[in-house]
Amino acid sequence: MSSRETPPYRADHVGSLLRPPELLQAREDFSNGKIDADELRGVEDAAIRDAVKLQEDVGLRSATDGEFRRATWHMDFIYSLGGVQKTPGQLKVKFHNADGDIEWTPAAMHVDSKITLEKPIFADHFEFLQSAVTSATPKLTIPSPSMVHYRGGRAAIEESVYPDMDQFWSDLTAAYADEVRALHDLGCRYLQFDDTSLAYLNDPNQRAEMAAKGDDAEHLHEAYIRHINEALAGRPEDMAITTHMCRGNFRSSWVAEGGYDFVAEALFNELDVDGFFMEWDDARSGGFEPLRFLPKGKVVVLGLVTTKSGELETKDLLKRRIEEATRYVDLDQLCISPQCGFSSTVEGNALTVEQEVDKLRLVVETADEVWG
Repeated sequence: MSSRETPPYRADHVGSLLRPPELLQAREDFSNGKIDADELRGVEDAAIRDAVKLQEDVGLRSATDGEFRRATWHMDFIYSLGGVQKTPGQLKVKFHNADGDIEWTPAAMHVDSKITLEKPIFADHFEFLQSAVTSATPKLTIPSPSMVHYRGGRAAIEESVYPDMDQFWSDLTAAYADEVRALHDLGCRYLQFDDTSLAYLNDPNQRAEMAAKGDDAEHLHEAYIRHINEALAGRPEDMAITTHMCRGNFRSSWVAEGGYDFVAEALFNELDVDGFFMEWDDARSGGFEPLRFLPKGKVVVLGLVTTKSGELETKDLLKRRIEEATRYVDLDQLCISPQCGFSSTVEGNALTVEQEVDKLRLVVETADEVWG
């Protein structure tokens, strides 16, 4: 076995990092009118430089900006699409954790005109990240096209604008295809589509919710895969594309449960990406059996290190889990990472920056010992 020279790397990570206190304070000061946009950007810039150094210092070969300029992992991007408007949240999302449940009512969205890409989204984010790295590959994370549909479904899309949903998907995937090409032109060679829907749909309760909204829940994952492929059609050959799928991540809590069995065969064989970041940090993620569907030439990044608590896993545990996975797929087709980001929203998960660093370092050291 050997290290990988193209993404995803043997030791990799999902993307978001815990926001430092000074950044959280600056965001609050900006919202209260105490500082202007330039002052906020200066604090963001400094925090991102520190975050990049943190990632490079622990030995990671990819680095993100920690998603420090965003409020959430997905909605900042989605609201930047032409045709999408922010609306007050009405749907309460119930997250679960070991101590009970948390209800969150995120801001919602409404498609009230044709979907367009008015200008490349997060272009300035990527350009700054690119200037900040010294040894790592700059990696950008964006929500997949599925996320523009999953939360609200048909009800969030104005019927007078899109009486035919095929046209909605055509416009949306065309906007994404333009985004991918624009990011490549800026120098992006590592792009990740984050997609909770492809993990949520393994949960029968989530499929029941989508069916209640009028969707064909038993085949929705196949439609999403097809539309992601449309967004990636014609992508540059030298651009590595991965996807990350988790069951929810908010203040150390989750939404869905269940293994990847329902989506695995279509996911691995039909989705045109180079690597799959998938969570396997606890029993609610199911077993490794779905890996039997992984074809040659594709890679799965095993999310074995939890970001939902500060308790540090051991190398022996991680090596045993990797060995379990090799019952279904060749070791050369595997990498490891944390199971999700550390701060999918500004609130962050319940652990310290020191614990975050320990977990990232553990991933790197374990990968070095397993793959060399």
